[in-house]
Amino acid sequence: QGKLVESGGGLVQSGGSLTLSCLASGMRFSAYDASWFRQGPGNQRELVATFRRGGYINYGDFVKGRFTISRDNGKNTVYLRMNDLKPEDTGVYFCNVRKPEANEYWGQGTQVTVSS
Repeated sequence: QGKLVESGGGLVQSGGSLTLSCLASGMRFSAYDASWFRQGPGNQRELVATFRRGGYINYGDFVKGRFTISRDNGKNTVYLRMNDLKPEDTGVYFCNVRKPEANEYWGQGTQVTVSS
């Protein structure tokens, strides 16, 4: 069974940066679309960024050029570089991989806290 493990979360000041990593195992990672979601306190889970297996990249409207998603299929890893962080970016960030009509896996999440 597939497994995802996120890392890189932490506490930063407004305007700071963090890079999140998601290590995948138990799957042919290159065959999966990879995404980052987040859920802030009292909010629903929302899409942050997607990097599909074919190379298509999409970001949530709130990112406004601050975040960059990338992936290294040789390392079975998807990354999220977050710059100019704001307090509203605070939340639990979840890694997701999905192969339509086949499999979908979620990580346990990593906490990102941005102080004002």
